[in-house]
Amino acid sequence: MARPYSLDLRARAVATVAAGESRRKVAETYRVSVASVVKWSQRVPARPGAPPPSAWSATSLARWLLNAIGSWLALPRRRT
Repeated sequence: MARPYSLDLRARAVATVAAGESRRKVAETYRVSVASVVKWSQRVPARPGAPPPSAWSATSLARWLLNAIGSWLALPRRRT
């Protein structure tokens, strides 16, 4: 069985699509299928803090939650 693509590659591809590049061009640039780029792009929440799609695996959900919690903890706090 083939190894999955790295998270770094997926993140770079999704960021390139988000920057306005076509999915076909991104697929050609990173030497992956167009279907992979489309799937990865669809898995990204439409807005920060949005719940992840149910299609994510348990590992992806855990990673997403940890990132969301880490982002929340990094916010500056007001002293009362």
